[in-house]
Amino acid sequence: MAEHNFDVVILGGGSGGYAAALRSAQLGKSVALIEKDKLGGTCLHRGCIPTKALLHAAEVADTVKDAAHYGVSANFNAIDMNVVNTYRDGIVDKLFKGLTGLVNSKNITVVKGEGRMVGAKTIQVGEDRYTGTNLVLASGSYSRSLPGLEIGGRVITSEQALQMTFVPNKVIVLGGGVIGVEFASIWRSFGTEVTIVEGLPTLVPNEDASVSKALERAFRKRGIEFKTGVRFSGVQQHENGVIVSLESGETLEAELMLVAVGRGPNTAGLGYEENGISMDRGYVLTNERLQTSVPGVYAAGDIVPGLQLAHRGFQQGIFIAEEIAGLNPAVIDENGIPKVTYCEPEIASVGLSEAKAAEKFGADNISTYEYNLGGNGKSQILGTAGFIKLIRQNNGPVVGVHMIGSRVGEQIGEAQLIVNWEAYPEDVATLIHAHPTMNEAIGEAHLALAGKPLHAHA
Repeated sequence: MAEHNFDVVILGGGSGGYAAALRSAQLGKSVALIEKDKLGGTCLHRGCIPTKALLHAAEVADTVKDAAHYGVSANFNAIDMNVVNTYRDGIVDKLFKGLTGLVNSKNITVVKGEGRMVGAKTIQVGEDRYTGTNLVLASGSYSRSLPGLEIGGRVITSEQALQMTFVPNKVIVLGGGVIGVEFASIWRSFGTEVTIVEGLPTLVPNEDASVSKALERAFRKRGIEFKTGVRFSGVQQHENGVIVSLESGETLEAELMLVAVGRGPNTAGLGYEENGISMDRGYVLTNERLQTSVPGVYAAGDIVPGLQLAHRGFQQGIFIAEEIAGLNPAVIDENGIPKVTYCEPEIASVGLSEAKAAEKFGADNISTYEYNLGGNGKSQILGTAGFIKLIRQNNGPVVGVHMIGSRVGEQIGEAQLIVNWEAYPEDVATLIHAHPTMNEAIGEAHLALAGKPLHAHA
């Protein structure tokens, strides 16, 4: 059995793992990065990137269907999934080659194989053992199911949904969170009849209540059906489809059922608990500096309780590398992490919802303002409805920005600076936003909240 020693050993080459590897190498550390599949992890190969490629194809389909409205003569005939998949794979391959080249150009030893923790700071891969002065656990997540609900046949997860070679006629989506509404949006644009089943009272239940309501309105208009506040009780498969039972006694029929009930931590059988790592329901517990219960062992990404977002894992990977190198980086504020849901219309948010802000500061100590995109020139050109909602502490900073509308995800950069730098509406009101852009809606919203509304009814 061969023994290998490094400054930093990382288990998992997804967003958290490869970020920790690149930053550690940059800081002069010797690094071993262990990955059983491909560098880039779920995000690059089975998540963020391929789904966004499909969502862009869906946007093109909607644009073609609506072309006559803009004076363009075009006919929408069909979706060729083979070509869509080639387009998607081309983007993934290009990014994968870029990432692989970047990692290979650094002082990083990439180990391909399944790793398992076998000592306080040792990972075994086959017959080889890799021991680090520091160990980083970044083993990612998997598509979760419900107890007793088996995946297979016509009951699929996002992994199978991404690889489909045909457009289904009718789909039931179990789960109205980010993954569920994104696939519902894609399929509806492709011509599928979609029904979402969500046990909680609203779609995208982690968003501000007004955003959830607006998405429901928009989905109704698009012909996407949904049943909220009702729980799934079972599914039967037959040759041509599925019959889904709800606890209300209702049954739904479709060609397929997508299970989109969230992602679970990928930690089973990896030896974490046996080697002293404190766990909770499969998640690795850390302090605010991402240290586990074992000295010198850190964890990043979806295995750490909190938002399961690629950019959160990426930032955590950088943080851990800098912590190991003794740079004492600032603790990551989970409330300051931006979120984007890429359905049509898009949703983007950062900071506290109105309910959470009221809970934290008291309902009498906050103010809110909604700027309707109806007053924004570029939004009218693009034909999108929606709004930007701001939440501020009275006589204090903006603590939440919540947006819905086409392409609002592209506005989250400024929004997260406003929230994370604790800007007052008056600070943002003095900044000039280019005209005509969707971005100036952020400026208008802050002007209104600062008490000087221009293109807004206040």
